[in-house]
Amino acid sequence: MQIPLLRLQCGKVGETSAAARYAATTAAQDFAIEAEKPYAELWMGTHPSLPSKDVETQRTLLDLVQDNQALLSTEISERYGGRLPFLFKVLSIRKALSIQAHPNKKLAEQLHARDPKNYPDDNHKPEMTIAITPFEGLCGFRPLAEIIHFLQAIEPLRTLIGDQVASEFEKIVKGNEESGDGTIVQRNKDALRAMFTSLMESSSEKIEAASKALIALAESSPASFGTLPEVETNPSDPAELAAIIQRLNGQFPNDIGLFVFFFLNFIKLEPGEAMFLKADDIHAYVSGDIIECMASSDNVVRAGFTPKFKDVDTLTQMLTYSYAPIEEQKLRPVDYPYTVFNATAYSSGSSSLLYDPPIEEFSVVKTDLNRKGAKATFGPVAGPSILICTRGQGTITIGHKTEEVREGYVFFVGADADCIIQNSGSGEGEDVFTTYKAFCELDGENKAKQ
Repeated sequence: MQIPLLRLQCGKVGETSAAARYAATTAAQDFAIEAEKPYAELWMGTHPSLPSKDVETQRTLLDLVQDNQALLSTEISERYGGRLPFLFKVLSIRKALSIQAHPNKKLAEQLHARDPKNYPDDNHKPEMTIAITPFEGLCGFRPLAEIIHFLQAIEPLRTLIGDQVASEFEKIVKGNEESGDGTIVQRNKDALRAMFTSLMESSSEKIEAASKALIALAESSPASFGTLPEVETNPSDPAELAAIIQRLNGQFPNDIGLFVFFFLNFIKLEPGEAMFLKADDIHAYVSGDIIECMASSDNVVRAGFTPKFKDVDTLTQMLTYSYAPIEEQKLRPVDYPYTVFNATAYSSGSSSLLYDPPIEEFSVVKTDLNRKGAKATFGPVAGPSILICTRGQGTITIGHKTEEVREGYVFFVGADADCIIQNSGSGEGEDVFTTYKAFCELDGENKAKQ
């Protein structure tokens, strides 16, 4: 059977952003960017909420792969119910996305059975974020010493939590913030859980009063905001911290998220940098354009920076309460050893990087072909792939079929297919052709993971 190459029309979820540009490109004739309308997400995959379509036939990718399980591979089709095991997205974040976590598999099944309206899937949702533009986000709990610092430096935070609760946390944790002893680490996590739960259960009246005091402090004293006079090195730049808190309050006035901010790592990613979020890890996206890949699920437990359904009890019970420095939250790519470049690609410093999280549902390869004529050949993958172009122009070839590729074009590549991409730009100026390819191979088959 000839392995098909399908150009996809991908779903868009409600400004001109990367997601909007790519949505306009993937659509047939039925989508034009409206200047005042936000386009936050572009979905690529078989998720039933927004399955991609074959541009030529307008059949959904879900229908196509269920009709022919060889497109996914028999093993992947059987394991994942005839669907792609991953959901590939482009997100354009101009307003902070909710403080949230994604449930593990067991909890996802329980939540779906109990409340299918708010939890539409019974699957877990570990996810990976790769920055396309400079990105800001919140990811995991800060080191405990930083949390203690803010409890002492931000009076409205301590007032909202309560001095007794804050003091009890400090008493338990102080001096053991960096201990690696398992018993002490668990005790620290329990203390963090108790204090964070107390914060999240604050009344709306107390949150509003504390928010007003917090914003007044940020506006009146930006140069010393979040600092302690007796401390030489503070966890963050005070003026930047004050500006971010004011910006977030402008988006979500008097929101509990303003105080959750001081518990979580504030992370910045430059283009190409990435982070991986395990199930039950707390996070939020603040700004930027990103590539996102996740297990195929739309389960989100939200608790701040959102007008949507909030489930504070579930969130505070499900979190891992792991705490670590920002650098430990990042996922570092490595050279992908199964890309073969032609001479033009080698001489122009082209690259192919593998983002390989510790799960089997997906990996992502980012390829930059830096000159017209540069070519990369990917060996066959024993599973499905989806490729999106985020910059430049080129071609993609599967077997005897070659298609034009431009920014925003999305393609599905069936299992066991050799895939060739080539830069066909103008040859003038900075002429980079960039693609991201998400793929899945089961353990034992994925050469790159062995």
